[in-house]
Amino acid sequence: MTLLTGARERRVRTGGVELCVAELGDPGRPTIVLVHGYPDSKEVWSEVAARLAGDFHVVAYDVRGHGRSTAPRPLRGGFTLEKLTDDFLAVADAVSPDRPVHLVGHDWGSVQAWEFTTVRRTEGRIASFTSMSGPSLDHFGHWIGRRVKRPTPRRVGQLLGQGARSWYVYLLHTPVLPELAWRGPLGRRWPKVLERVEKVPRGDYPTSSLPSDAAHGAWLYRDNVRPRMRNPRTDAYAHVPVQVITPLEDRFLSERLDEELEQWVPRLTRRTIQAGHWIPRTRPDRVAAWIGEFVTSVESGSAPEAASGPHAERFSGQLVLVTGAGSGIGRATALAFAAAGARVVAVDRNAEAAVRTAEASRRAGAPEAWAEPADVSDEQAMEKLAEKVTGAYGVVDVLVNNAGIGLSGSFFDTTAEDWKKVLDVNLWGVIHGCRLFGRRMAERGQGGHIVNVASAAAYQPSRALPAYSTSKAAVLMLSECLRAELAGQGIGVTAVCPGFVNTAITSTARFAGVDGPEEKRLQQRAARLYGLRNYPPEKVARAVLRAVVRDEPVVAVTPEARTARVLSRLAPGVLRRIARVRPPV
Repeated sequence: MTLLTGARERRVRTGGVELCVAELGDPGRPTIVLVHGYPDSKEVWSEVAARLAGDFHVVAYDVRGHGRSTAPRPLRGGFTLEKLTDDFLAVADAVSPDRPVHLVGHDWGSVQAWEFTTVRRTEGRIASFTSMSGPSLDHFGHWIGRRVKRPTPRRVGQLLGQGARSWYVYLLHTPVLPELAWRGPLGRRWPKVLERVEKVPRGDYPTSSLPSDAAHGAWLYRDNVRPRMRNPRTDAYAHVPVQVITPLEDRFLSERLDEELEQWVPRLTRRTIQAGHWIPRTRPDRVAAWIGEFVTSVESGSAPEAASGPHAERFSGQLVLVTGAGSGIGRATALAFAAAGARVVAVDRNAEAAVRTAEASRRAGAPEAWAEPADVSDEQAMEKLAEKVTGAYGVVDVLVNNAGIGLSGSFFDTTAEDWKKVLDVNLWGVIHGCRLFGRRMAERGQGGHIVNVASAAAYQPSRALPAYSTSKAAVLMLSECLRAELAGQGIGVTAVCPGFVNTAITSTARFAGVDGPEEKRLQQRAARLYGLRNYPPEKVARAVLRAVVRDEPVVAVTPEARTARVLSRLAPGVLRRIARVRPPV
């Protein structure tokens, strides 16, 4: 049985084995060949293949000795990289005899695909290569050699760190024991191990062939690792464009292994993703999107486009929605994500301002950007927005709940209507965003991140900002609670707490208990004071991107916000005394 729904299967004979090859999509379109790793079969690609099949001819095959392919006899010496290269060429000739194929490998599929991509006899048969969680054994051998020959504290640390991650490689070299384990208790428990440790969703994967796949696959390591580590090739240069997707939470491979790839790969595109090792199962949307973009760029004859922002490897192609994006922190954040190559949805109740931000996002580097007018305090409007965005653009990868309004004035001057307006936007707007977009993230099961823009006022009491501070304190606690609830689903939640930032909120903030002319005067005075502080919203935007990359829980932005954060935890009485001082506006 195959999990590759609707796939056409064929058998390809090569080197004394018979390979099971599955095909999806139109054979007239560019061919993508997916090569699985250890201890998988081709079914590991079922989710990715389904997403690519609409635009490409997708091929996945069971490596010799795995799935429905036959095993070599004897096993020893039957899994060398040379024989695996023969297998790949036989598959490529069968499925795409007249055109080169685009190669994609994960884990040991990537290890062997590096061989395919760097040996002379495959030139002209490969158009591009996308690597995931599997280094070239030759590159790895040289990486180790440089650290052994010229040790520094950093290099020794990298060597020891990767050595610890490679514990399973040593075990797989032991005779008989791996086969007994996989055909016994480990084989039975492996699906639950993947679910608990790697967050791989439940389902029909892995297939029933797992014990024999894993037992046969041990020879991938035994036949290749030690020979190549001792004598790595010096001519292992890629002859095609290469895209490397690095999971930053990989338990088996350090991201440092990819640091020196430029010397081996003249045309290299890098991507990073906040996920564990099995990204074809845990992040199929992002993996398929990156593969599709890379293949399309190579097919078009242009160099793969790379975003220029400092976090371009992390956010390229991701869908980011920012509320309150018409100005200030929201606009700066949308543009920062755009510069990192993200697709941007700019949401603001001012439709024209949202359009301007979307246009600026495209100029800043966003491959796509859209403007969506919406009032975050309106539950029905937000529900319609969530339905439209999901249907038209996809599930949001990063949600930034930024929209907010200011209100100053004493508690007794603040009316019930004032309280309602502030809480509707500052708190309920965040609740609506988290509930509607966060739920879709959770249901998709492929991680994501939520950023809620609170304020230093969330933990710094003020006699002048009772309603505003209360709303932001609630956002901070909501973020903490949601972070705890969603941690097990790979969704991070961050509360960003800026201090005095030079944005339009100062000139539009309302002042309770005063007439129109006095409110106008106070707004102008507040704007002047914030202008003198002159802390630009672009710095907050950079902090937002860093917070998502690092998955930080609470981020105080500006020196005064950080100082108040420390005082709130170590000396709250100091903040209480400061709160009694009458503010300058």
